[in-house]
Amino acid sequence: MSLLEFFRVLLSDNNKLIVLSRHLAVRLWPGQLVLDKDQNKKMRAKSVSGKVILALCIASFLAGSLFTNRTWTRPSESKGGISHHVDENLSLVGADCDHKRKLAEVSSFDGEFEKTNQAIQKLDDTIKSLETELIQSRTSQTARSKPVLEKTLTASKAKKAFVFIGINTAFSSRKRRDSVRETWMPTGAALSKLEKEKGIFIRFVIGHSVTPGGVLDRAVDEEEAEYKDFLRLKHVEGYHELSSKTRLYFSSIVSIWDAEFYVKVDDDVHVNLGALVNTLAQHRAKPMVYIGCMKSGPVLYKKEEKYYEPEFWKFGEEGNKYFRHATGQIYAISRGLADYISANWPILHRYANEDVSLGAWFIGLEVEHVNDRSMCCGTPPECEWKSKAGKTCVASFDWPCSGICKSVERMKFIHNICGEGDAAVWNVAL
Repeated sequence: MSLLEFFRVLLSDNNKLIVLSRHLAVRLWPGQLVLDKDQNKKMRAKSVSGKVILALCIASFLAGSLFTNRTWTRPSESKGGISHHVDENLSLVGADCDHKRKLAEVSSFDGEFEKTNQAIQKLDDTIKSLETELIQSRTSQTARSKPVLEKTLTASKAKKAFVFIGINTAFSSRKRRDSVRETWMPTGAALSKLEKEKGIFIRFVIGHSVTPGGVLDRAVDEEEAEYKDFLRLKHVEGYHELSSKTRLYFSSIVSIWDAEFYVKVDDDVHVNLGALVNTLAQHRAKPMVYIGCMKSGPVLYKKEEKYYEPEFWKFGEEGNKYFRHATGQIYAISRGLADYISANWPILHRYANEDVSLGAWFIGLEVEHVNDRSMCCGTPPECEWKSKAGKTCVASFDWPCSGICKSVERMKFIHNICGEGDAAVWNVAL
């Protein structure tokens, strides 16, 4: 009900107006409206105008409203304002505290980040230091533990070389060695001159017999006294020990001759030294290079076969082939690879075939494989027509024999037909 409707109802009923006015009067002026019975009677007797009652009601209503607003509204508003102000202040204080907390957290994070960086840097420096010490320790240990060359060679330790050529030979190969000396390998004064002027060193590489100091060893000692062209390793000779011999050859030779290249060749292979040196010179700028006739022959798994591989199962199923590697008759490696073998020789695995073993040692390294087919020419007529065409072969041999068939009888013939001439190596500019 609206206020206007309320007053209309009051105006329509005088009795209600009288009661309401008396009630308001008692509430507003209780001390002045204590009437006696006579006065009450007089009040009842007199008729009160409706307009007067209405005016009195309105005045009472307005007075009550004004009193209520002053009494309750303002304190309420004041309280609300104070509360709002307090809340606002608390909010600001909370925001400030939160900001400081975040700054503290950021500062703490930055501090921890800096400490972590310092710890990582320190750890990295420690690892580098340990790696250096490990290399030095390994080199020292290798030098102490690996087989040492014969004392007759210690005087050559400081010698610089362009290439060192090691001719793999055995106790039973005296005639093969003589056939090589009579053809492509200089001897005596010519060999010394080749070393001094060209930095080309050539030695027959051989170990010892099962019985040191026996007949076989004495025969080689006598041969060495005559030609002075041997490299003696503390290694027990044997056909099935070729991988060990190759590993010891490269791991030992780097401490004797500081060469740019190291070559291994069999004593039943014909070599043109000038062509070999020219080929190597083309790769001088390559620190990790492996040069030879690259092949990928079958892995032989039958025991009765000559090149049987006991660890054939490592290369997959039966009938698989080996990874690419240089054929064992002749190959060359750079100083960097020889250093690698020298530093790691105790942990380099040996397979049945020495050429496979060498190729396996370089798997996983940043090595450039150079497939040079001039290093595996056939014997005449192949090497002959290639020579006439101006493509002199570096090496010649027969694949069915893994070398020159009947090399003692045929070496001189092949040298006369396919040889480059004795002057060729002297004309090479290094």
